[in-house]
Amino acid sequence: MKTPFFKTYSAKPDDIQKKWVLVDAEGQTLGRLSSEVARILRGKNKPEFTPHMDTGDNVVIINAEKIVLTGKKMTDKQYFRHSGYPGGERYTSPAELLEKKPIEVVRLAVKGMLPKNKLGRQLLRNVRIYAGPVHEQAAQQPETITI
Repeated sequence: MKTPFFKTYSAKPDDIQKKWVLVDAEGQTLGRLSSEVARILRGKNKPEFTPHMDTGDNVVIINAEKIVLTGKKMTDKQYFRHSGYPGGERYTSPAELLEKKPIEVVRLAVKGMLPKNKLGRQLLRNVRIYAGPVHEQAAQQPETITI
């Protein structure tokens, strides 16, 4: 019995069309917003998605300081970092981080949902996060989407 032959499509650098997308984070849940942003950055919402290439769009996130965390995550969740010295462990809650660096909370959430390799680091450069409603990408004419 002969099986049908279907050719698998693999995007080439010339085939990739990148556009700019604007996302308003005001009142959005952190996890749901960041998973959708990671999906757009990766390009999984496009028919020409190729797993090993950057086929996604550039994303601009505004109002990062107005993000919402459900339950008791604002006080109970802990972000870990280490200075590299013995006993140099540092823990920060999202409430403290939102007060000091509101951009970092959203960036870490999106980073955690991207691949942990060179491609993931390259994709993270395609997201711009702003604490307030003003952004610097007006010249790119980003398309506003709701999540």
